[in-house]
Amino acid sequence: MKAEYARVYNLPEAKGAIITDMKEGPAQKAGVQVGDIVVEMDGQPITNSQDLINRIAATPVGQTVSLAYLRDVNGKMERRTVSVAVGERPASSDGEATPRPTTKPAEIKKLGAGSDDRPKLGLTLSELTPQLANEHGLKNVRGLLVKDVDPAGLAADADVRENMVIQKINRTPVNTLADFERIVATLKPGDPVVLNVAIAVGDGTVLQQLKQFTYQ
Repeated sequence: MKAEYARVYNLPEAKGAIITDMKEGPAQKAGVQVGDIVVEMDGQPITNSQDLINRIAATPVGQTVSLAYLRDVNGKMERRTVSVAVGERPASSDGEATPRPTTKPAEIKKLGAGSDDRPKLGLTLSELTPQLANEHGLKNVRGLLVKDVDPAGLAADADVRENMVIQKINRTPVNTLADFERIVATLKPGDPVVLNVAIAVGDGTVLQQLKQFTYQ
């Protein structure tokens, strides 16, 4: 786990494997979600993401393992355990949002434009109205739709893309532009930023991911 994640999640040390992307498979079916932090496998501490990957890779397919993880529930980190049968590792996917036709949104605003003394996020966001959600295949999703990403901004470096929906920033839900601006206004250079985003990939499927960068 990166130190930035540990700061956002108020963890005493940067240990564990945070789930930043989730594909269909045994872990998902067992209830593991994006944002969960795996801290143990079969009673043994997990140091980081590569440690977890290596241990899973060394486990025979079909064998059941026990995972202990932390989940953010109403601002508190709860420890949970789950049994997961190891499956074949899925093929990689870039998780790119599927382009869809859009109408002019009710409200669009460029946020985090930056100034001489503030970093530049480089995001143009729109509040996700029911009409926009329907057009983009984002059923039951709330947040802010990314309309444009400045290649020179911090968000672009974190691989934030058009048509993603920002649902949380540093664990706080953002459903309006005012929500987003209020949180960004509190950031100082060097602060970690973790975005929970949703991505429509077709056939009604919506993927969840985490995007992380440093506000500098």
